[in-house]
Amino acid sequence: MTATVRPEKRLHPWQEPVAARPAATILLLRDSGDGPQVLMTRRSNSASFAPGAYVFPGGTLDARDASPLARELALARPDQDDEILSFATAAVREAFEELGILLARGRADGTALAQIARSLDRSRNADLFAQVAAHELRLALDEVHWFSHWITDRDLPKRFDVRFFVARMPAHQQPVADEGEQFEPTWVTPAEGLARHEEGRFNIIFPTIRTLRRLTRFGSVDEVLAHASGQSRVSVSCPRGGWLRGRIERFSEEELPFGELELVTPDGGLHHSLDWQSERVVPLLRHVHRLTAPNPGRMTGPGTNTYIVGTPGDWLVVDPGPDDAEHIDRIAAFVGDGLKTIVCTHAHPDHAPGAAPLQRLTGARIVGRPSGPHFNPAWTFRPDETLEDGARLKVGDSTLRALHTPGHAEHHVCLLLEEDGLLFSGDHILNGSTTVVDPPDGDMRAYVASLQRLAAEPFEFILPAHGHVIARAKTEIARLIAHRMAREAKVVDALDRLGGGTLDELVVLAYDDVDPLLHPVARRSLTAHLLKLRDERRATLDDRSSRWKPA
Repeated sequence: MTATVRPEKRLHPWQEPVAARPAATILLLRDSGDGPQVLMTRRSNSASFAPGAYVFPGGTLDARDASPLARELALARPDQDDEILSFATAAVREAFEELGILLARGRADGTALAQIARSLDRSRNADLFAQVAAHELRLALDEVHWFSHWITDRDLPKRFDVRFFVARMPAHQQPVADEGEQFEPTWVTPAEGLARHEEGRFNIIFPTIRTLRRLTRFGSVDEVLAHASGQSRVSVSCPRGGWLRGRIERFSEEELPFGELELVTPDGGLHHSLDWQSERVVPLLRHVHRLTAPNPGRMTGPGTNTYIVGTPGDWLVVDPGPDDAEHIDRIAAFVGDGLKTIVCTHAHPDHAPGAAPLQRLTGARIVGRPSGPHFNPAWTFRPDETLEDGARLKVGDSTLRALHTPGHAEHHVCLLLEEDGLLFSGDHILNGSTTVVDPPDGDMRAYVASLQRLAAEPFEFILPAHGHVIARAKTEIARLIAHRMAREAKVVDALDRLGGGTLDELVVLAYDDVDPLLHPVARRSLTAHLLKLRDERRATLDDRSSRWKPA
């Protein structure tokens, strides 16, 4: 058994991305009345990479950046190893060559250091390190902090593996562009830079946009430096691109479409459209397709995803969706007379009602788990065959193993496509939101236990019933468990702060980070958390007053 997609199931042949060259850039910062400002400069219009874009000073590593002389001149912190010192050295060198800014210390004070910086030779053939040594200075690498790590998108013909650093702008120095590679040194607040970009007056590329957005969180240079120096790990991002609304858009790892691009175009090719489709089937792999039902909404996101697995003549459908005639007709038209099995992950009205009309059109059997006694009787579900935990469904050369995952619904089931490491998660795991756990049929203890069970299964991608494909599946499951435990901690805190309370009183504190318009829905999951706490003897309910209290 493997957890990796079979190469022959990919839609597109692999194209090896261009190797990324090691590089470094530095964000020079200063405080202003509007918060921290960052120094940017415009690249030459004839540059081979990002021509005309406003960037932070930086460039590729030079052999001299790791030379014995460079290392001898480095003032370093204990947390800076040789590799990161080489990148930091390159960032400092580029800041000097491009803008004349010298991050160094010695016997000279700030004014004298500024004079020395203006006197040094900035040409590419000059040896900065020899000049620094001649003036009895040392490079202030201990004032430079690693902020982030970006690798250029895989589809681009020129790529860089870049460490981003932050440092305070040295006093008494003024940026002067080299007028060859860089022009127009400009100080902007992150918000100002982003606003200018939106107005079309400030051309910036994807990593710069994301970096400026990140900087908007900080109110001072001290806050930026403290954050950078205190990071337990530095984030690494290699964006992916896809088509959206007729144009190429790029996404980093934490953004919702990233996982789908990783599944469909792992080499970074610009082949996949991310627009939600209710009128045509979207191929994700050669044997996995998606058709999204036309039922978008607050609870369904872009709509319910119907997945079609197999090959012509041998198809299986996961979650046929609502009883929408046009949606059912499109599924039937795609599968022809080859549909063998319809699987319903659970019986909520956006998932299972389409099963019966699809069966009438195709003759396929309906499988799943029957709904239980606490499920809404209006949605009662009785499949032709009960899908037992561990049961395997064959479709072509693929095997789907049923995993009973109670929590969102007692009868909920996920399907693991064993040969390719894909999990069809129904509503147990969603992309972009957390699922509602609604007692009495929904159960928070069972939900978390099901997540823990899934964490031990071999899969890399999650195909949810709502939203794009999720990559790094086990990281997402760990995040969901942590999120539920953090919410539970807020529920406990709300109980302690109020000394007990009704659902309406508790939801205000326990879900204070959620739009109040969603509090009626949040009350369902709050109830599930409280019932879990009651089962664990950490909370009690006074049935007469409907007030929950700490145990």
